[in-house]
Amino acid sequence: MPRRLLQRYMPHPDTLRRQRSLRFMNGLIGNPALWVLTRRSVANAFSVGLFSAMLPIPLQMAVAACGAWLARCNLPLSVGLVWVTNPLTMPLIFYANYRLGAWLMDVPARDAPERLSPYWIAERLGDILPSLALGSVVTAVALALVANLAVRLLWRWQISRSWKARHRRRRRADCDDAL
Repeated sequence: MPRRLLQRYMPHPDTLRRQRSLRFMNGLIGNPALWVLTRRSVANAFSVGLFSAMLPIPLQMAVAACGAWLARCNLPLSVGLVWVTNPLTMPLIFYANYRLGAWLMDVPARDAPERLSPYWIAERLGDILPSLALGSVVTAVALALVANLAVRLLWRWQISRSWKARHRRRRRADCDDAL
């Protein structure tokens, strides 16, 4: 069941291979091992994608694609999960990461300005960056581990549930046949 749900929303590799902007990645996109939907590949894809999403760096999707290739997990899922930090959620997530990093470093955290601007960020980058980096890495590792465990447990629970339902249906069918 989880496999069918994920396959419904995933793009097909041939569709991506035909796009001009992605031709340079044909070797990576064409690797069938990166499109497999198993409990292990999906759980690792969640780890890679969410880890990459929590890093305050440009090209998060490229990092997720390289991570998916290294971990041999599902490529489209890991790249898609990077969008957890989209333009709407990014300021909140990275500010929370900064606060966590400041707390871990035992440094007083700066309050967020009423109006965030590139000038404010550039002016305070030296103060913010160490706390933001530490908080982001800690959050990324924790979220990757929790996501991996949660996906594996949910996948296992879903399979167990479907097996029990199949067993009940077979038992009912056997009882109906006996009558």
